Amino acid sequence: MTTVARRTSGPMAEMLDWLESISPSSVHGLGLAPYVRVEDYVDDGDYVLRAELPGIDPEKDVEVTVENDLLTIRGERREETKDKSHREFHYGSFRRTITLPKGASADKVTASYTDGVLEVRVPTTAEEIPSVKVPVHRAE
Repeated sequence: MTTVARRTSGPMAEMLDWLESISPSSVHGLGLAPYVRVEDYVDDGDYVLRAELPGIDPEKDVEVTVENDLLTIRGERREETKDKSHREFHYGSFRRTITLPKGASADKVTASYTDGVLEVRVPTTAEEIPSVKVPVHRAE
């Protein structure tokens, strides 16, 4: 008799596999997924945030907002109705909120979507504060 071994990537994946095997419904969507993966950097004075959002229509399924110093990306990945025997894609609503750097110009934010990646550019007006070494003196 042959036994099928499931390969996992770590303890959390093993736990999710175990929960899914004993649960009548899938554990996907319990707040563990979907999660928007991001990277950020500074480019010519602009704060740039890139988010992985494959398989969505950016004009219908994504909303980018800035409120105070928070940038929020929210949307929904819609599932096609098909008979699937295995599923690792995550569907449903998602949201990710990032704190913007000081001096961000919220009224000049731009966003573009190319090849499954959402890029948000936020111009910044404040110059970086130089690092200063502060001497520590012994109290007498």
